[in-house]
Amino acid sequence: MTDPLSGIHAFVEAVQAGSFALAAQRLRLTRSAVGKSIARLEERLGVRLFLRTTRSQSLTEAGRTYYEHCVRALAELGAGALALDSARHEPAGRLRVSVPVLFGRNCVAPVLLELGRRYPQLTIEIAFTDQVVDLVADGYDLAVRIGGTLPDSSTLVARRLATQRMVICAAPSYLAEHGMPASVEQLSRHVGIAYGRSDRMEPWRIIDSEGRVYKPDIDLRYVFDDLQAITDAAVAGAGLAWLPYWLMAKHARAGELVRVIDCDRMQPVDIFAVWPHSHFLPNKTRVAIDALVAEIPGKVAILMT
Repeated sequence: MTDPLSGIHAFVEAVQAGSFALAAQRLRLTRSAVGKSIARLEERLGVRLFLRTTRSQSLTEAGRTYYEHCVRALAELGAGALALDSARHEPAGRLRVSVPVLFGRNCVAPVLLELGRRYPQLTIEIAFTDQVVDLVADGYDLAVRIGGTLPDSSTLVARRLATQRMVICAAPSYLAEHGMPASVEQLSRHVGIAYGRSDRMEPWRIIDSEGRVYKPDIDLRYVFDDLQAITDAAVAGAGLAWLPYWLMAKHARAGELVRVIDCDRMQPVDIFAVWPHSHFLPNKTRVAIDALVAEIPGKVAILMT
């Protein structure tokens, strides 16, 4: 007997994604597999759902009508699945999460460890990396990302967790030798220690008196792809560093770093939870997102005190 739902998920994804190729990426299938699935659905229904050319695709009138019915049917099925998932009372299975190294270690891991204690049927796997992983291709349920853009945002959903305040700082020994910049313009006389990865340097962003954001002219002589290495170099007196305030704060308390340009002059950076687009969010992913939304702002605030 033919499965009456066969091809429907691929059809709905193709409509919502706008192309078979993107639908295939979301479904973790090949483009050919998506095309064949929809072709079999059209054959079974006896109607053409898409008008396809080499450059575009669009729904037929029958396709639009069928799509509306499919969306309603999948929503009902999804509601049933979520009801069953929630009825288990607690999330279960493996939760794979990708997090930035330092922020993940200091802020995210404690939240997920507590989540694991709360739900013993949940297995939590955390990958600590500053690389932007492909959540869909690499099989991650969730990621935490700081700033930047989402190059694969067409297949992802994002939710802001907190805002990371930035500061330009230096060691007292460096400032004793080179002087404290009296203005933003004087930064050009100083050595900078920058964050860079894959031939791309993260620009320093300063807000002027008019509220405009610009990048200061500074000699970025050192470029590291590790925030801790940048911090260590700044403490050693190598130059000025642009750091998250939560990372710089403990060194300021110890007298190892001094603020050169304060947080209110620096453009803040947003921190996001990111997960693959799906019609139905698994219970394990939902509780993890809720925990991060609730706990991350407090974790960041504690580190800044």
